Amino acid sequence: MVAETKFFGTVDIEEDKIIEFPMGIIGFEDYKKFALIYDSEREERSKISWLQSLDEPLLALPVINPIDIMDEYNPIIEDELTKIIGDPADVDLLILVSMSIPSDLTKMTANLKAPFIINATKCMAMQVIVENQDYDIRFNVYDAIEKIKAKAGE
Repeated sequence: MVAETKFFGTVDIEEDKIIEFPMGIIGFEDYKKFALIYDSEREERSKISWLQSLDEPLLALPVINPIDIMDEYNPIIEDELTKIIGDPADVDLLILVSMSIPSDLTKMTANLKAPFIINATKCMAMQVIVENQDYDIRFNVYDAIEKIKAKAGE
């Protein structure tokens, strides 16, 4: 499938890489088809990718695996909810969180409260609000990465 995108121009998406969100995503319930797009011009793969709507070229959300910005991320999600995307086994799950990336990168945040849960085997996904009280909507990514670097001795 050929898709027009906001940041990457025209891209060719393989049919088996199209992710279906049966309920859409929060605030954009009418858009159901998405793809993960990586900036392939970089030599090394960035931890940040883009959840690109295939229904609306201007809708592209930067996303990251929460494990890349914190030691542990264990969202509490009712099992009943995941049946919508095929009741995936843990090994089939990909969890991503959306990011806000302002011009001042020290203010970059991630929404840990509303992750995207993707059944990678069936390419079905949903966005949920997790029950974890300690997960922020505006988790400071810059500070988290600085702590990870300090811990690693960089």
